[in-house]
Amino acid sequence: MTLVRGGALAVLLGSALAACAQLPPTQDPARPGAAAARETATPRFIGIVGTRAQHSPPFLGVPGTNFFCLRSFVDSQTGETQHQLYVSDSYSGAERRWKAARNNSGHPLRFIEIGRNEITCDGGCSYLEEFAASIPESELRASPQGLTVVFLAASGAEKRISVSAAQISAQLAAVNDGRNAVRPAAASQSSSSHQ
Repeated sequence: MTLVRGGALAVLLGSALAACAQLPPTQDPARPGAAAARETATPRFIGIVGTRAQHSPPFLGVPGTNFFCLRSFVDSQTGETQHQLYVSDSYSGAERRWKAARNNSGHPLRFIEIGRNEITCDGGCSYLEEFAASIPESELRASPQGLTVVFLAASGAEKRISVSAAQISAQLAAVNDGRNAVRPAAASQSSSSHQ
């Protein structure tokens, strides 16, 4: 856990996925729900970040706040993929300290705290928290109608994020494209190592 005062962003991913956490979610206005593949600073991983959607009104009317998106990280050597529901939450009042996630049927999901920042405490405090829940690919594929993830905070707050069928479909299609792009490279690396 890291708390940074003064508005600087804190990023807490200790593995090679740390570089992937820096990817900005993208939007393709021509294709709602579409995901865009981006190669990360770590050559081993391809980050696929879905379209942003609002979970709450923009904080103080500032665009680009209070959004969520699907993110996937494809290992270019193995094709193994990790999926996350990423959330950026800005608010005023008591600190929430998001700490857990579960699916709509109550099954716990792995919670990932990415950063927690105190924006200001002049005339009342406001905070920015960034966090994610790992979602098994089997659960994404079994949710063609969409899915809901419930986040729980130490303050007792609860946030329900509903991911649409279009977001899931676009993410899985982009992940398939990402895997197909890495398969030829992985195959050529494997054959050259056997020579």
